[in-house]
Amino acid sequence: MHLVAMASLLFAAMGANAELREIDWLELMPAEDLALLENMPEVEHQGDGPALLPDEIMTGRVVPEMENVTGRIPGFVVPLKTTEDMRILEFFLVPYYGACIHVPPPPPNQIIHVKYPEGFTIEALYDPIWVEGTVMIQRTENDIGTSSYAISADAVSPYEQY
Repeated sequence: MHLVAMASLLFAAMGANAELREIDWLELMPAEDLALLENMPEVEHQGDGPALLPDEIMTGRVVPEMENVTGRIPGFVVPLKTTEDMRILEFFLVPYYGACIHVPPPPPNQIIHVKYPEGFTIEALYDPIWVEGTVMIQRTENDIGTSSYAISADAVSPYEQY
């Protein structure tokens, strides 16, 4: 085999195995939202319900530089669309368990709408996962919550720290 062809194959193989960029949830929040969180007064409780975040942080502002970033992000599943055999095809990815269900939803820039047509199963919703794909700035609203970002997933796998 020609030396240049071998080098090309080697670099292609190395690229295929290259570690994906790990996206941190805080990268999805603009600086002004992070400042609001850091300087937030005591959270107000209304009635017997859960605490509410200030309206300012719920606007869904995004970080434009995150558009088309490819990587992986860990999180928890809030199912939106499943098959009869309980394969999850569409879901909100959230940074902590119980978001959108037992507590007020996180800000829209802390919710990612994920579509994964091949579907996957998990044992329990409290089991974290990794989602691999490309981030898009895309607003999705439904009864469960509102997301500012979306990913058409290339892969979904159980969370394991590397």
